[in-house]
Amino acid sequence: MNGKARKSKAPGITGLRQFVSPEQQLDWLEGELDLFDSGARSENFEHRFKYAARFEKLQRRPQAEAVLDILGSYGRTCIPVPRRTERDYWSVSCLPSTSDKPLVRVNASWMELFTLYADGDDIRARFILHLSDFTTDGSPMQDQLDTDFLDGCIPTPGDIGWFFPRGADMFGIRVRGAASTREFMACPRALRAIRRFNLTHMNRGRNAYQASHSYSVADHMLETP
Repeated sequence: MNGKARKSKAPGITGLRQFVSPEQQLDWLEGELDLFDSGARSENFEHRFKYAARFEKLQRRPQAEAVLDILGSYGRTCIPVPRRTERDYWSVSCLPSTSDKPLVRVNASWMELFTLYADGDDIRARFILHLSDFTTDGSPMQDQLDTDFLDGCIPTPGDIGWFFPRGADMFGIRVRGAASTREFMACPRALRAIRRFNLTHMNRGRNAYQASHSYSVADHMLETP
């Protein structure tokens, strides 16, 4: 990791502020600091084996290569200090038993961050973000949505759609296809929005979805390029 992260927890400090200062978080948000840590992970081997069969099942799916490749990019670019915060402040579940039948889902605090689904032999993605990152005036108002940007950020017509989840300053984006998902994540404005939403929820406290964390999937998110 570039930049010197905090090594000890100060009294009353919660969330990411235990590991990186607000100033470092802002620099990372703006792309001025790399916070992909390369240190050792804290791992529970019993927990790893608990979800090993689900990972093996995912590997047999035709979407597996695209899923793991996209998650690798997401882990390197969208989660700050991912090794130090793994499971405690973010987690990834593999083939979770929810009604929408996702392939994988990334969570932090009590919030879904990013989900990948099967779409035939390809994938589709769902991002939950701050609406204010996608309005023309930076407000959380739906009537100020910057549809020109959204329509133009992915060249393939029809590969992007959006919705408004319940809650203040909430925005959902759906992207169809692995290629378009990669393009969306590579867009500087979209990447900043993903990072800002993730910072918001990783700073809110401990992850509520630790019990469903798949270390096998996380291996691919925490590989160095």
